[in-house]
Amino acid sequence: MPAMTAEAGEPAAGKQRPSGPARLVRASRRFPLITRDTARPEGGGRAAPGAAPAPARQWPLLAVMGGVGLGLLIVALDAFRAGTVLIGLSLLAGAFLRWALPEVGMLAVRSRFTDMLTYGLLGAAIVLLSLMAQPDPWVSIPFLDDVVHFTVR
Repeated sequence: MPAMTAEAGEPAAGKQRPSGPARLVRASRRFPLITRDTARPEGGGRAAPGAAPAPARQWPLLAVMGGVGLGLLIVALDAFRAGTVLIGLSLLAGAFLRWALPEVGMLAVRSRFTDMLTYGLLGAAIVLLSLMAQPDPWVSIPFLDDVVHFTVR
């Protein structure tokens, strides 16, 4: 086994790297000190052909971000409940797009399952909390009144 430098897998100075199939064998099972590449998440390819302009290639992400931005604008214009429902629905739409489309561009951050779970749970929580917000909640969950009664009041 040749002497190794500080970076695992690199031969010491003066030693030749093997060529061909022997080059693919790692000398050490340790991870390299410097990461040279990262894997794209599953489905992280372009959502449109490479010849299309950048916004068209990233339309799923832009659709979700546009919905969230519009929801924030509506909240700023003093319609709290409608704006936050739109934000939650945008995240739920992101979960659906991640499930339905094979390639979603930069909307893919992690694995498909993790993205769908994250977008879906956050979207559902935002929608549910905005529908339960005071004053005059649109949705009332009775057991939550009992929980709040024993913990806060």
